[in-house]
Amino acid sequence: MATIETQTSTPMSQSGKTQNVVPTTLKTQISSPSFKRWGRRHPFVRYGLPMISLTVFGAIGLGHLLQGSKDIAKVKDDQEWEILETRKALSRTGPVNLYNPKKISLEDELKALQAKVDINDYEYKRIPKPNEGKSG
Repeated sequence: MATIETQTSTPMSQSGKTQNVVPTTLKTQISSPSFKRWGRRHPFVRYGLPMISLTVFGAIGLGHLLQGSKDIAKVKDDQEWEILETRKALSRTGPVNLYNPKKISLEDELKALQAKVDINDYEYKRIPKPNEGKSG
């Protein structure tokens, strides 16, 4: 790989040396074809390095995401634990289970209903047909 340098002579400076000046546009034009040849000369640079870096950085990123979800689950578990501990403390000091519904059986409900309703004393009521209610 050869680079072309142009040397311009300037009047002697105080140090007595000449300055080498290389135009930047010429330098980029010369180095770009050699950069394009890297893919042909070194296929690892073109294909292998991006694949390996994608795999490594993807694994690291996935690890961070999983750690975040574990942290959130831990916080939720801690909150539930605090709620349980608060409930236990309240049950020791005060009435948490103040409302206790009665245990009701179906047989008891049937006896209560039969006591309210007398099936021997009834009156007939006619149910109107759907067309009778309309006038027209």
